[in-house]
Amino acid sequence: MNRRFDSHLFWGSYSPLSSLAGAALIVLASARFSFALICTGALIWVYGLTALVYSGGRTIMPTKGRMIILLFLSAFISGIFMLFVGLLNPLLILGTGFFLVLIPPACLGSAFYENSDSMELIEVFSRSLLEAMVLGGIILALALVREPLGMGTLSFPGGAQGIVELFGSQDTENFVLVRFLSVSAGAFLLLGYGIAVFRYFGGQNGNIKEER
Repeated sequence: MNRRFDSHLFWGSYSPLSSLAGAALIVLASARFSFALICTGALIWVYGLTALVYSGGRTIMPTKGRMIILLFLSAFISGIFMLFVGLLNPLLILGTGFFLVLIPPACLGSAFYENSDSMELIEVFSRSLLEAMVLGGIILALALVREPLGMGTLSFPGGAQGIVELFGSQDTENFVLVRFLSVSAGAFLLLGYGIAVFRYFGGQNGNIKEER
């Protein structure tokens, strides 16, 4: 198995916190837990279907321009997801569409398809799904910190307004010192601390290696 597929899903040098191919997506999608849930579903949908179509049709895809074809393919699959969600919850898709369009570039920016030519369909499909779930898990974990501490509430998809808040935000004045977590600067700060912890424990375990 090549190094790209042999790399650990979280600690490896191709993991989301190592490559940071989806850094902008992580920051934007983790603003609210409801957004993070939709983004995680979109990641699994786009990564999984793109890998499935790629595995089935890579023999007929030209080597030159393949990444452009895959970008249009993943964007089309992402558009289908947004259409389905928009039919079920139009207001929610209005609040999430601006960062869902970042999923196709994040999918291809991880260099996943540049190292999968010799892999079987089931290996490409399963690995792609696992990487999507790891990236989605990071987004969900950040959202569970940012929204309760930064906005004083926790939201889920649904309701007439697009989202349903689990508890109110009347006491947000008590969270003045951490309210900055709800903005992008706070997200970048959390992401920076997360990467530092990732580097420390990954280095301690000897799992982060330079790959040339």
